[in-house]
Amino acid sequence: MSIRLDIVTAERVVFSEDVDSVIAPGIEGQLGVLPHHAPLMTTLHTGELRVRKAGEEFSIAISGGFFEVRPDRIIVLADVAERAEEIDLARAEHAKQRAHEELQRRPKGVDLAVAEASLRRALVRLKVGQRKQRRPPPVI
Repeated sequence: MSIRLDIVTAERVVFSEDVDSVIAPGIEGQLGVLPHHAPLMTTLHTGELRVRKAGEEFSIAISGGFFEVRPDRIIVLADVAERAEEIDLARAEHAKQRAHEELQRRPKGVDLAVAEASLRRALVRLKVGQRKQRRPPPVI
C-alpha cells in the first residue's frame, strides 16, 4: 500500500512519487503519515522530512511551508526543500559557522531570530547531507 507524495517549492517539483510513509517536521512536532491517514493540513518547521519507500529510507531538508494530507496524496508546499544529494556540505558548514558566529558576537543590527533560523537551516542541511554519505552503496 502506498500514497503519492508531492514536494513542491516556488521554483520546482522536488519529489513526486508513490511512497510507503512520511515523517514530517510539523510545527508542533514530528508527524507520521501512512496510506489512508485522515485528511489534515498543518504548517512545517525547519527540519528533516523522512520518506520510506520499498524498504529504503531517505531524507529531504525542509525549511518551512505547508503539509497537506488528502485521501490519495500528501502535498508539501515548502519554502525550501533539498534532497540529500543536492546539498553542498562545505557550503552548509560555512553557513553554520557564520550563523554561529553572529549569535556569539551579537553585532548591532543583526536580528537574533534570523540568525537562529539560519543556524537551524544549516544544521538540518548538514544532517541530511551527511546521512547521504553514511549510506552504504547498493548491492549489485
